[in-house]
Amino acid sequence: MEPHLVTVAAIDDDRASLDFVTAALKQHPVEVLTETDPEEGLKLVLQRRPQIVLLDLMMPRMNGLEVLDQIVDAAPDTEVILITGQYSPESAVEAIRRGASDYITKPLPVNLIRDRVGKLVEEMRQRQRSLQLDSELLKTYHFEGMIGRSPLMVQVFARVRRIARHYRTALVTGASGTGKELVAAALHRLSPIASSRLAVCNCSAIVETLFESELFGHVRGAFTGAVQDKVGLFEYAHGGTVFLDEIGEVPLEMQSKLLRVLENGEIQRVGSPAIKKVDVRVIAATNRNLRELIAEKRFREDLYYRLSMVELELPPLADRAEDLPLLQRFFVEQFAKEYGKPIRGITPRAQVVLSRCTWPGNIRELKSVLGSACMMAEGEMIDVRDLPERLRTRTVQTKDDERDELLPLAEVERRHTLRVLEHVGGNKVQAAKILGINRATVYRILNEPDPGEEKAVSVS
Repeated sequence: MEPHLVTVAAIDDDRASLDFVTAALKQHPVEVLTETDPEEGLKLVLQRRPQIVLLDLMMPRMNGLEVLDQIVDAAPDTEVILITGQYSPESAVEAIRRGASDYITKPLPVNLIRDRVGKLVEEMRQRQRSLQLDSELLKTYHFEGMIGRSPLMVQVFARVRRIARHYRTALVTGASGTGKELVAAALHRLSPIASSRLAVCNCSAIVETLFESELFGHVRGAFTGAVQDKVGLFEYAHGGTVFLDEIGEVPLEMQSKLLRVLENGEIQRVGSPAIKKVDVRVIAATNRNLRELIAEKRFREDLYYRLSMVELELPPLADRAEDLPLLQRFFVEQFAKEYGKPIRGITPRAQVVLSRCTWPGNIRELKSVLGSACMMAEGEMIDVRDLPERLRTRTVQTKDDERDELLPLAEVERRHTLRVLEHVGGNKVQAAKILGINRATVYRILNEPDPGEEKAVSVS
């Protein structure tokens, strides 16, 4: 597929400068639009939506920074290069802080203009290819409602496939928000009883006195308020699967009764002497450390061993850096469709902010953040301003960020590069200037594996 023609808008009150830019960019496959009046130039940008804007800083009635603010507000994915005949470090820093991609001074060398615009065009095409590739990868790395290509998740998917046909009980562990319920659903769908019921019980939401009735049912008159017979979860799921979420919250007294069901498949409704046989597969999940609960005499050891014949541990999102771009793409597409918005991606500077988060709430937190960002986004791209304020303002720390820790040099280099990149709004050309290295080296640093346990996320 041929790439779309890139449009460049040049706004400068000096017609000679505009003619110079037009001539300089003739060899590039770009369409050049020009305007000498800043207000008319802004209208041109908002109507034609060029991918690149060359903007003079000093113009009558409306200076370049004012135009820049409105462009960044209306079209955050537009790359703006600010041009001035009166350079000052203060104005350069202010321009980058307010969203400019670059800042160059007059007189403009032909090679410099061609080089800067050429690099931006190539970066845009790389992003287009990346978006296309991400869409294709989503299909490849989509497994039973879950997304993942990291080694940890590939291993989880492989284990689910292997055990789904054979398990009778399974224990899924992991921090809150890692997707334990999705794994339970996948185990059921891939099992020989996929057409039977999957009955779900959130153990943390049941009042302790009603546990037995909820799981095993009761007969009329068994207790105050029991005005009719009730079928319990295990009886309801006969022939299918019971999913006991937050199993660590089950009271000790109920744990012994639950063990009996797992051992011999027998239940008794509350208030009834009759014993019923049930045939169910049981999947339990918890974000608690059951071994610690056993040591504290709050969880039965025999029940733990009965449940954990097969144990699947889900990694936190912080250990799945390779999956972050795919998950972002998945949720953006999902919410764009749900909200009926033409959102097609995330700006590089917003990707930098997202890549620096440790995601204590895991995938659930990421989904919440992107759902909010998609609601806030007014254009085709999610920008930093669309992210929740807590993400934009909080200082992100990783598990290695202890003051007295000695880090490998490569890790120090990677973290400093990320900080500089965030400061300049994701612009790798400007970051390379500040760091005193070339842009290719910035890409290498960002995409090299983390020398510790984590890996860097590509922000290209």
